Amino acid sequence: MARGDHKVGIIGYGAYIPRYRIRGEEIAKAWGQEHRKLPIKEKSVPNIDEDSLTIAVEASCYAIKMANIDSSEIGAVYVGSESPPYAVKPSATVLAEALGITPELIAIDMEFACRAGTTALQSVAALVASGYIRYGLAVGTDTAQGRPSDELEYTAASGAAAFVLSEKSEETVAYIEDSYSYVTDTPDFWRRDTKRYPMHAFRFTGKPAYFKHIYNAVKGLLNKTGLTIDDFNYVVFHQPNEKFPIRMAKMLGVSYDKLKTGLLSPYIGNTYAAASLIGLCAVLDKAKPGERILVASFGSGAGSDALSIITQDSLVEKRNRRPDIYTFINRKTYIDYSTYLRYTRSITMR
Repeated sequence: MARGDHKVGIIGYGAYIPRYRIRGEEIAKAWGQEHRKLPIKEKSVPNIDEDSLTIAVEASCYAIKMANIDSSEIGAVYVGSESPPYAVKPSATVLAEALGITPELIAIDMEFACRAGTTALQSVAALVASGYIRYGLAVGTDTAQGRPSDELEYTAASGAAAFVLSEKSEETVAYIEDSYSYVTDTPDFWRRDTKRYPMHAFRFTGKPAYFKHIYNAVKGLLNKTGLTIDDFNYVVFHQPNEKFPIRMAKMLGVSYDKLKTGLLSPYIGNTYAAASLIGLCAVLDKAKPGERILVASFGSGAGSDALSIITQDSLVEKRNRRPDIYTFINRKTYIDYSTYLRYTRSITMR
């Protein structure tokens, strides 16, 4: 993520989580599964007029506000999502138009399941590091769906996170020290064309997919940088549920205290391409200057990006320019299952 000594920094970041929530016990009751162990407490649900694009606009506005730049200065918009509102029509162009960035820019849609957000971040960082652009916007956004009564229905949620990147300076709130990616062809999760809901293979989801890829990505980053896991003050993992990131932390020798700040899935669910990035936003909202953050995403299919991020002095002042993550987490209205079904069907049937 560097060109010579030119590190890439985060000059602004923002997130958005829809207001509506459904409790896991409400879903269980609808399917006669009241006594099952729930993977999360509750999850976010988009309003009937929200989709992955509208929530991406919200998150991006907050990021640009923190960056304190004119949106027209942004030279690239990369959107990572697996729930775009159009099967054939880019999301990046719509987002850029809504933000006043077009027409002179690079606009790219990226899809790699829940890893797409960090892949967008890496790609934009590379453009900045090369000197090709001055500012770039990377977004992870999803309004994920799970088949009714399926395991995924308990966790598939909605949220977005956006980051404005530039060359590291006194204005950046943190910078990317380095990154490492690890990918294989592991068929743990997929959705064929014309199918409304994704499918998944239970026996591939854990050890061969999530744990193998994050573990190897983190180990690769440590070997590349010469760091140890103890050099990190905070750790954020992709969080499809609560137990996976906790188990991942134990495998890597990370204490729960370093994990808990960015572990949000028990309260908002799995926001897919936004999950690890929203967790990063939560950590940036609490971190002190000079602290090191490990972020490791995971996307089914399968792959993981591991990034080392170091906070800077301007973080403390600049993060007050937009709402913190817990403003969105605590701003919630509960809905029943019939309302939830109506809202989520409105997304999948557009």
